[in-house]
Amino acid sequence: MSDTENVDWQELEEQNDPAGATANADGLSTEASLEAIYDVPVKVSAVLGKTSLQVSKLLQLGPGAVLELDRKVGEAVDIFVNNRLVARGEVVLVEEKLGITMTEIIKVED
Repeated sequence: MSDTENVDWQELEEQNDPAGATANADGLSTEASLEAIYDVPVKVSAVLGKTSLQVSKLLQLGPGAVLELDRKVGEAVDIFVNNRLVARGEVVLVEEKLGITMTEIIKVED
């Protein structure tokens, strides 16, 4: 485990600069240093579950078909960013649209 794992970043920022403009080692504000990556596109996927089918069964599927997945009702959904598991969450309904709320962040040990 790294020393930064349990850091309360918001509290740390407030301690360094109550105005909210923290500076990094180069003297640039954190927000300004991150601005360069704001427009980088990433692929985000939420996986409810998986299954395997023969092509013949796949071709027989139609409206109303039900696929049995490898997850149970209420089990966490995997959230991937660029095909890398980063979090788990739960399906929610937001203004008649499906969404995912993150319940767990997955840390990868380096």
